[in-house]
Amino acid sequence: MTSTYIDLRSDTVTTPDSEMRKAMADAEVGDDVLDHDPTMAALEEEVANLLGFPAALWVPSGSMGNLIALMMHLRRGDQFLAPEHSHVLGSELGTAAWLAQGMPMALPHDGGPGRPTPDTVRRAVGSGGPYYTLNTTLLCLENSHNFAGGAVMTTVQWTALVEAARSSGLLIHLDGARLWNAAAALHVSLDELTLGADTVQVCLSKGLGAPVGSVLAASTERIAEARRIRKMLGGGIRQGGVLAAAGIIALASRHRLVDDHTNAQLLARGLRERGWNTTEPETNIVLADVTDPSVVVSHLATVGVGAVTVAGKVRFVTHRDVSTDDIESVLDRVSAIST
Repeated sequence: MTSTYIDLRSDTVTTPDSEMRKAMADAEVGDDVLDHDPTMAALEEEVANLLGFPAALWVPSGSMGNLIALMMHLRRGDQFLAPEHSHVLGSELGTAAWLAQGMPMALPHDGGPGRPTPDTVRRAVGSGGPYYTLNTTLLCLENSHNFAGGAVMTTVQWTALVEAARSSGLLIHLDGARLWNAAAALHVSLDELTLGADTVQVCLSKGLGAPVGSVLAASTERIAEARRIRKMLGGGIRQGGVLAAAGIIALASRHRLVDDHTNAQLLARGLRERGWNTTEPETNIVLADVTDPSVVVSHLATVGVGAVTVAGKVRFVTHRDVSTDDIESVLDRVSAIST
């Protein structure tokens, strides 16, 4: 085993730096369930403003944020649409069906990596029917799309899908766990990528590097209901400012996400030069098409490189704790691995 382990399994493996730890230690706090912790309130207000919504709510995880949104939008037995391999479909342990009580329908990526075409959305909804027809009420989209290799949806593509959903009578939830990456890649403001959504979830513990937390943004009325649902799910917290302080510092680091994207491009290019089948990454995720992903991931571990398998491929994710020198070291180590 190589002595220095370079962890590219996810951008969730980062650890708080000294600035973040100090902010957590010095945070002004209060009981968030009883009085709304002041630092938590400040974080929520900042995220709401960035995303173009009047209100927001901190939640312990992106999965909980997505679940709360689905619980608000779906009635028992309603069908919801989401692109194939979306996080809400395969990575949240069926809570969309179990707790939100919705019927999921996966849509093909016929509009490009990570997204359907507007016509596919319209056809999936259909044109009504008798009373026993399945009722489709919600479209969930993901930007960037994790298992499509961090694929980004542009403002034009997003707007077309929003219009298709609205014309079909659908509500819209955006899983924006890595929306920060999408905005950085497209050089646009965050609120340009959320316009028309009813709810948006963004994650602080992925590319931004906070140790925990996501934020759900919506109308004031929906966030009031979301706070109640969060409590029902056990997500109410007390002195949450300690965690919110880390999120505020994380938000200030958004500008450096382009470094992760550059490192992902370097990694993908180097892998291709060594005979790997990879596509050009749009953000910080590199997917490699190999014969046996599980075997390759095991071989990578023996040379001190962390990766995972997703959607039948090997996934590498660059992040703030991995430098350009680390990427060069990864490329040196993988030269001897057969794909």
